[in-house]
Amino acid sequence: MINVKKFNFLGGRIIKTGIAVFLTALICQSVGWPYMLAVITAIVTIEPTAADSIKKAFIRFPASAIGAAFAMIYTFLLGVTPLTYMLVAVSTIISCYKLRLHAGTLVATLTGVAMLTIVHDHYFISFLIRLATTSIGLLTSSLVNIIVLPPNYTPIITRKIQNLSKQMSSVLQQRGSELSQVHACHKQTKLQFQQLSAEIEKIETLCEYQRKEWKFHHFTRTAMRKFHYEYKKLSLMRQLVYHIGNLIYLPAHQLQSAKHQVIWDTFTSFHKVLQNEQYKSSLQHQTLVLTLKQRFWAHKQEENRVDQPFSTETTMLYELLAIHHLLEELHRIHRLKERYNLNNSPVSLSS
Repeated sequence: MINVKKFNFLGGRIIKTGIAVFLTALICQSVGWPYMLAVITAIVTIEPTAADSIKKAFIRFPASAIGAAFAMIYTFLLGVTPLTYMLVAVSTIISCYKLRLHAGTLVATLTGVAMLTIVHDHYFISFLIRLATTSIGLLTSSLVNIIVLPPNYTPIITRKIQNLSKQMSSVLQQRGSELSQVHACHKQTKLQFQQLSAEIEKIETLCEYQRKEWKFHHFTRTAMRKFHYEYKKLSLMRQLVYHIGNLIYLPAHQLQSAKHQVIWDTFTSFHKVLQNEQYKSSLQHQTLVLTLKQRFWAHKQEENRVDQPFSTETTMLYELLAIHHLLEELHRIHRLKERYNLNNSPVSLSS
């Protein structure tokens, strides 16, 4: 039997870019203006959120005016030569940098360079027309981004958090194996841990995108509540990464055989809990945690009695108990989502 893979070539931003380009070219054609610069502007103006499109449009418009002005000036002084291309590009980039128009640097440079081959006389009129076509591209693209296919990032956030849980479980199991065998942290384990931090930052960016969308589109109470719980889970995940990091950089320490078995069983249990979307722990897991608590307090009392800092073993016990507490919180959030029937409910934009 042959498995056929399905590829989704047309995402929301691709469709919106196509619509924005078509409408921009159509408007410019209807008024008899050249539409190359307008189309270029429309392409680079589509952003992940409507808020970003509008915010950056106010930056890209003056930046484009700068690029067009340099094109007019250098063409008038030097004509169209390789030196002119270089001067327009460099002058535009420097000006945008100095004026802090960073979001408009690309479109401004493209505008300036593209104008060199299509302007030979009537410089001021050409400048105004190119500025108008750029405005059409900015306005059309921003409106398309607001009206057409408004993005909903919550399902992506949910899926990424589930994948993040599984990645965490693998890192914890690997680190547990190293600690139980009194090995230093392997390079591969550190690399996987760094990927956890990077993935959290990506999910955080998606959450920020979702908040921005609320300014322009109405979401149902259910959708907002689901996002709220997913963001709570992400906050707990960030704390989990912090405690996993402490275990990553914990020095190797020889344990007694009985203690070694409890530590390894705890890491294995954490692996199972994180693999479970409900974050539900077993009775055996609760028994292991109770044993860890008893040993932690025994170590702490002994260290307080002799007035010495936490040993490596005490630190390990503390980090494991902290991870357990965070997993309990994740399970509590899952139960709250079940109470409101949010775990399998679709998220819609409006009522």
